[in-house]
Formats: sequence, structure tokens, C-alpha cells
Amino acid sequence: MARAQVDVHVARGEGEDGTIRIAADPAPGQAGDGGGPDFARAVLDVAGAVLSWPVREEPGLPVAEVHDVGRAQQWLWALYGERTAGAVQACVTGEPAGVRVTADVTALAGAAARLGFGHWAARWWPVSYVDGIPALEPDVLGLELAALTHWCQQLFGDFDEFTGFNGFLDFGDFGDGHDGHDRFGDQPDGSAAQLIEDHQAALDPLIQWWRAAPQSADTARHLESVLRLLDDAADGAGLDGQALRRLRSALEQHRPAGTTVDVGALFVRRDGYALAAGDPLVAGGRVIARGSGTNDWRRYPPGFVDASETAVSWTARALGARRQIEVEILAHVTAPVAGAPLVAEVGVDGGRRTRVPLARRDDLWTGRADLDPHGPAGAVPPRFEVEVLLPGFDPGPGGPEDRAARDAIRALVRRRLATAAQPLAYDGSPHDASSGPFLAEIAAVATATEEDY
Repeated sequence: MARAQVDVHVARGEGEDGTIRIAADPAPGQAGDGGGPDFARAVLDVAGAVLSWPVREEPGLPVAEVHDVGRAQQWLWALYGERTAGAVQACVTGEPAGVRVTADVTALAGAAARLGFGHWAARWWPVSYVDGIPALEPDVLGLELAALTHWCQQLFGDFDEFTGFNGFLDFGDFGDGHDGHDRFGDQPDGSAAQLIEDHQAALDPLIQWWRAAPQSADTARHLESVLRLLDDAADGAGLDGQALRRLRSALEQHRPAGTTVDVGALFVRRDGYALAAGDPLVAGGRVIARGSGTNDWRRYPPGFVDASETAVSWTARALGARRQIEVEILAHVTAPVAGAPLVAEVGVDGGRRTRVPLARRDDLWTGRADLDPHGPAGAVPPRFEVEVLLPGFDPGPGGPEDRAARDAIRALVRRRLATAAQPLAYDGSPHDASSGPFLAEIAAVATATEEDY
């Protein structure tokens, strides 16, 4: 963090729900936009509040929407300092309705910002074969988030009604909203325990990486910090298993100065992504138009579509009196093969939109549909709009500013991967949020190099 203290504005919301908002230096007359589109904001659901950060800016104090001051008081002072906690309580008990105070930038604030960004990466990281942006190994990221969650457990409290945001979606029910929230656990630090159980497949590779003397001493300290936090979280939650026993045994021994390890081999993906060379959907016919569609990440879950802006392509053909559109969409490396009702939404010259069901074929989602031959498709030249979405998950089309925001996210990710390739100094603490890459980012760079991604 660049500053030890910052000014924040604490104010009651205008509604009747009693929400109190904490934000750093809001513009006069503005509440702030929380960082732009939803995919440009990191979000944590904590005890009594929701915290958010704009991911394209340097990590700092979050914007907090406090809806239960009683629960939030347990962490307000640790995150913002005593003055801010007192101002929040004053807003509850009386005047003033809003006040500016000086907040402390604490260690918890740094760790929370890093945790929030990690959850954002689990949801919005723009994996793209076309753009050369490698995937983050979900088990590696999940274990580091478990470690951070344990370190930040004061944010989540020890209430029976505990709810934690784990950042990983369960796509068994696509109608469960699109904001990326998944709640579980009824014990203190329950989300850390759940993350460890869900992602412990990466424990042994992380132990091997640590014990084999990583090329960077900073990476070694980073690994040890994560592993010790995981061991402490698992012990506190009463978790057991062979992988966790091996972790405890490794930590009890002095780390040997082992040989260097091939990180790419430890975390090489097993999905075997390869470009398909199948036949075109339709042979013959007269091509009316072809082009690229819009690839709006918000309209389908992660892990479905390659995040490149050029991932959506289409061809419109005239087949006698018929007018038909063919859609091809480059699939994400982990896209489901069946059971996902992904569709392309096609509009022609501003007319009624048609939904084209898509099926997975090797590395592509493909589909085709007839268009009204007497409708707008007969215009010369017709104007097509093609987007991809998942019904029941889709929040609706975004605004024109979303394309620029997606480009900015790609630039951010490329900068982070460049940092991961040559890691900056990491002090070994979990709250080094300003520059330290996640272990999953370091592994992604190594794996991408191995696979010539």
C-alpha cells in the first residue's frame, strides 16, 4: 500500500434499509460507480457487509456497503481503523448523516484486497487461446484463496448464520443468478475449510514445488506462507486426509535445498486443448455476409467460451429461397461437452432476435438456424448482430463501454503475467497485495511456456 492513511467518507444510504457506505474520496455529489462494469470489480461478501474494489486500479481500501453494523463492527476497526468504526456507529445512533474521517490502511486491508482480486480472477480471468492468455490452475488458485480466507477470517466472523463468498461457482443450477456468489458453511472459517477440501488435489504439487527449491527465494517464502496457513486452517477445522498429513510432515521438517523443479510439468493441464479441423457446417449456397460477433463475458459462466473478442464468428448464406446463419464460437479449454444450453442470439437490421442453439464440437461451439427470407435478412447488405449467452444466467446485454473495459482487463492480465514471469520481491506475508503474483499466475506462465501457448 502506498499510503498509511487515506480519507474516507462514511454516510447513511438514502433508502430505508439502513445501509451505510464507506468510500475513499468520493467525487462531490457522487457515490462512485464501484469500479465500472461488474466484471471490472472484485467483490467479497463478509459479515454484515459487501466489499468491492476496482480491479484496474492499485489495491486500496474497499468500498463497503454495510447492512448489519452489529456484525460488521468485529472487523471494521481492523480494516479501516478506530475512527472509521466510530463514524459508522455514529451514523447508526444519530447525526451526522455523513462524515469524512481518516482511515488507516491496515494489514487486513491488504490481505482483503488480495483475497478479493483472487476471487475476481476465479470468475473473470479472460482465458484465451487466440489471445495467448493461459488459464489459472483452479486448484492452485483455490488453495491460495483458502490460505487468504483463513488469514482474513475476522472478516467473516463466527456466527451460526455465517456466509462466505468463495469465488467459485456451482453451475449445477444456471438459474442461480449471475453475480458469482456461492454461500456455504456454518462454522468459523468455513469457506477456507471448504476450499481446502475442494482443491486439495494441488497440495502435493505445491509441496513438491516448495521442497524442490524454487528458482526465486521470494517464491519459496510465498509457498511456505501459503502452506503454513493451509495447515493451520485445516487443523482448526478438524480436516484430515493423506494429503494434509503429508503437508504437516513436510512443514515439520527442515526444507531441503532440493533440485529445481519443472513447474510446468507439475501443473500441466490435462484437457488436451487443440484446434479442430472439422468440415464446415454447411456446404454451398451464396454467402450473404460474414463477420465477428460480440463476446460479452457477463452473459455466460466462466469456462465456456474463449475470452477473445474474435471468438464469435458467423456466416449468413442464401440457400435457394432459404436464408440461414451459421455460428462458430471458440470454446474455453474446459468447456462442457454436453448439457449446457449455450445459445447465440442473432439480430438482423435491428429486427427481432433469434436464438440459435449451440453444440460443442471439438474446440468449437457450433449452431445454425433459418432466418425469415422475407424479413430484414433480405436487405442489401444486411446488418447482423451476434452474441453468445446462457439462458437463465444471462443478465442482459451490456453497454457500449464494456468492450473498452474488457480490453483494459486483458491489458491488466498481461501485465500481471509479465510480473509473474519475473516476480517482484515478495515479503512472505499474505497481505503483499500490491505487486506479488498469485502462485497460480506463476504456474500459468511456466505451464504456458512448456506448451508454447
